Amino acid sequence: MQNNESHGESVCRKVHTLVLGSGAAGLNAALQLRNNGVEDILLVTEGLQMGTSINTGSDKQTYYKLGMYGEEKDSPESLAQSFYAGGSMHGDLALVEAALSPRAFFNLVNIGVPFPRDRYGQFVGYKTDHDPLQRGTSVGPYTSRKMCQHLIQEIKQRQIPVVEDRVAVRLLTMGEGQAKRACGAIVAVNGKDDQNSELTFETYLADNVVFAVGGPGGIYKTSVYPEVHTGAIGLALLAGAKARSLPDSQFGMASIKFRWNVSGTYMQVIPRFISTAQDGVSDEQEFLLPYFDSPGEMNSAVFLKGYQWPFDTRKVVGGSSIVDILVYIETVLKGRRVFLDYRSNGEGFDFNGLSEEAYTYLKNSEALFGIPIERLAKMNQPAIDLYADHNIDITREPLEIAVCAQHNNGGLAGNLWWESENIQHLFPIGEVNGSHGAYRPGGSALNSGQVAGFRAAEFIANAYAESDLDEAAAQEAARNVLAELKESLRKGNEKGRPWREHREEFQTRMSRAGAHIRSLDELRAAIDEAWNQWREMRDTGNSHSAGSVQEAVEALRNIQLCFTHAIYLEAVKKAVESGVGSRGSTLVLDPQGESVHPMLSEEWRFAPENQDFRNVVLETQPSLDGEVSQAWVERRSLPVFDAWFENAWAAFRRGEIYH
Repeated sequence: MQNNESHGESVCRKVHTLVLGSGAAGLNAALQLRNNGVEDILLVTEGLQMGTSINTGSDKQTYYKLGMYGEEKDSPESLAQSFYAGGSMHGDLALVEAALSPRAFFNLVNIGVPFPRDRYGQFVGYKTDHDPLQRGTSVGPYTSRKMCQHLIQEIKQRQIPVVEDRVAVRLLTMGEGQAKRACGAIVAVNGKDDQNSELTFETYLADNVVFAVGGPGGIYKTSVYPEVHTGAIGLALLAGAKARSLPDSQFGMASIKFRWNVSGTYMQVIPRFISTAQDGVSDEQEFLLPYFDSPGEMNSAVFLKGYQWPFDTRKVVGGSSIVDILVYIETVLKGRRVFLDYRSNGEGFDFNGLSEEAYTYLKNSEALFGIPIERLAKMNQPAIDLYADHNIDITREPLEIAVCAQHNNGGLAGNLWWESENIQHLFPIGEVNGSHGAYRPGGSALNSGQVAGFRAAEFIANAYAESDLDEAAAQEAARNVLAELKESLRKGNEKGRPWREHREEFQTRMSRAGAHIRSLDELRAAIDEAWNQWREMRDTGNSHSAGSVQEAVEALRNIQLCFTHAIYLEAVKKAVESGVGSRGSTLVLDPQGESVHPMLSEEWRFAPENQDFRNVVLETQPSLDGEVSQAWVERRSLPVFDAWFENAWAAFRRGEIYH
């Protein structure tokens, strides 16, 4: 890496491959770049201890992989079929994720991630959601954290350069049309505030940009994404990168004081659901019971949320996902607060009233006794300890929850090598890449992110090894962007609204109109509001406290987040208008549709899924003026192949696989 020039207080540097983001996907990409012979690498991040991968998990966070145990037969084609069966996923991407699954998994094993195996060396597994075989594995609630810790150790041992405390505020591109390419990024130095604090920028010019910035956690008010993670897909959207499958997200119940999925044993011990007034104390109600024929039926539905944590429209009528809707009604529509209370059994609780599945599970777990917290201590004491580690004592206080955004199956559109389909030299990997479709097996996102690191690194090393960047043109692009950023900060402090006010507005709008409950009228109104806010922010900026570097960074971050939420709302509206109906983790309200529950009003009717849309993929082309181009394209089928070894070997030797 070399110093080139200075832009006032800004430093400009050149690097062959810039990796933005240090989640599990970005870390592995940097490591595989080095393994493929790319020496001039720089990983730029807000912090190695920040982001979703190292700060999130669940009761038993799953890594989904090719089956590797006993007589159970599996193959890349069979695994690809499981990915593809979820709908709206391109078949060739499904096959790549399947084919590289063993390679990615064993890389993690070889660097020390302790995935469980038996005395014979077989890697044991279990079934996860949308999984026909026992392909899931786990190292506990912090699987992705363990992955990051071992990857970071490898990064340090290989002496791959890392720059922390940097927030990417603009993706640099040059060229137009098919010649458009990524050429680096502008980052803000997020240092500590003091009396003489002044925001400084750094410019990184790069032949290639590996874009590993995570999911869009910052656009939602109710979110289980870690608070330190906001995501930065908006940087690529602002640069005109094409996206796919943006409406397909996953939502579920999570605690909100400390953001954590309340899945697994948190539900299987059958806590008491209560709602209160806004003070969190008065007018306590067990609000679920009236919607069930008996306490036993209600408690059995709560138990099932342990297995069926994500909100799933197929499990609304007569299923466990009615619980999510009732929580939504209490919190969003009634303005109340909802808690899980582990300190006592609910009204009418009786083990004998449970479904056979729930009763047998608790019996086999030797937990047919006591109150929920006692059952949880018996079955999973670490689940109690986890909250205690975050100063929440669920043995003494109820746990506040909401239905939260958890994962986006969509993202930027990448090809077989995870290169952007319309911006060359840009490689979106991890959650920011929209390789998944409507449904995906639980835990497959971790596999996808690891596979992406291998694919991007291999392609860069073999197709983009030589530098061909026009540095003078890239520097000119950077100067123009820097001028825009500084002008935005200046305008914001002269006449802009406070950045916190802006963020509260678009996050509230997104959780209201673009989360798991959707209606066309609500979306149309929200989109008008979203673009009005975006234009206001573009024209007047966001104000921030003078002398605060961190507030200046947040003011700039708001720009891409606000634009992101407008693009996502446009994509959601397109899906609803097209007649996709209710699928995955999103319910589309329709007055002519099926009733959610006989005790709910007529507005709680929903459109069934039109399964024809599983054979197409929604592509979204953003535009700065609000004229978003969108189209449904036929999904590519699973490849049919019958390779003759000698021919395949020759093609590989000649590098033809990279064309």
